[in-house]
Amino acid sequence: MTMYSPLHEERLDTVMAVLRAEGVRSVADLGCGSGNLIARLLAEPRLERIVGMDASGMALQVVRSEVLNGRIDPRCTLIHGSYTEPDAGVRGVEAVTMIETIEHLDPQRLGRVEQTVFAGYAPRLVLLSTPNADYNPRYGLAPGKWRDADHKFEWGRARFRDWARGIAGRNGYAVRFLGIGEGDADLGAPTQMAVFSRPD
Repeated sequence: MTMYSPLHEERLDTVMAVLRAEGVRSVADLGCGSGNLIARLLAEPRLERIVGMDASGMALQVVRSEVLNGRIDPRCTLIHGSYTEPDAGVRGVEAVTMIETIEHLDPQRLGRVEQTVFAGYAPRLVLLSTPNADYNPRYGLAPGKWRDADHKFEWGRARFRDWARGIAGRNGYAVRFLGIGEGDADLGAPTQMAVFSRPD
């Protein structure tokens, strides 16, 4: 399986810790890529339903060959599609994860994400992470330069928190924020995560 950076592994450690603490039994990883998180989810016996969705058919093929090893796991469904559009295969999950994905979208499409994920699927838990642009100078990046050529935007902490709080308020969620990775006293952590939860 593809090796990932220590920071990415720390993101996934954080996701798994939150999912375990919340006791969820079904998870959809939207923008699952080649399946590093899917592999971890499959290793959790308590999970009864796992959905992986990605717009890249090639990425899903990697999941099938390298994560599932060509076998069929009755708990796991893979969907070739975009999380900006509703899909019946995702409905009913308790938790949605979106790890380092939204920054690959044109910002004008973020409204569709809100409608599809928060208003449509309305899981009780959403974990969403994205780069913290405030931290970019630590990577030697000039203002306006992003960490990946495919990124359409990167937000600082204030912008991300305003966006997340707006989504939470409009859709009946509480939200808290986590910093992931070795932080800087002034710039924050390299990755920022919002944990959205619906009151019981």
